[in-house]
Amino acid sequence: MAESGNRSRKVGVLITLIAVLVAALGAVTYFLLFGDQDQPHIRPAAVSAAPAPARFVKLEPFTVNVQGDLCGQRLLYVGLTLQVGDEKTERYLLDNIPPLRSRLLMLLSSQDAETAATLDGKQALARQVTAMFEEPLTPSQPELAVQDVLFTEFIVQ
Repeated sequence: MAESGNRSRKVGVLITLIAVLVAALGAVTYFLLFGDQDQPHIRPAAVSAAPAPARFVKLEPFTVNVQGDLCGQRLLYVGLTLQVGDEKTERYLLDNIPPLRSRLLMLLSSQDAETAATLDGKQALARQVTAMFEEPLTPSQPELAVQDVLFTEFIVQ
């Protein structure tokens, strides 16, 4: 009977250990699933979205006559690319190339050859081209996002 009592005692301890283990697993599961609802969620820092790729509108080069102080008529050959901020601006400019080229030809032909050949003259011309977009090309022109004027070719002859 001593063996029987010892054996039933071992079974009782084993059942108790199993019950404690099951309870502990249940508690851990509960806290993992539902335990952090009262605490604010800590989200990892948002990964900054990669900047949108730059959009460019490349225009065919312009050749215009300009006035020069020393030699009279001179030629200005200019290649332009416009950096735009969004697809809407890019699409609008590509759809309206004839009025855009016309306005640019008028602006370029009004330049002075000696001034246009200098760095300051080129920077001033880039500002004038950017300012040109403040006046609508067409009656239905949306807000345009022309960010920069890039000279890809520039010859004064």
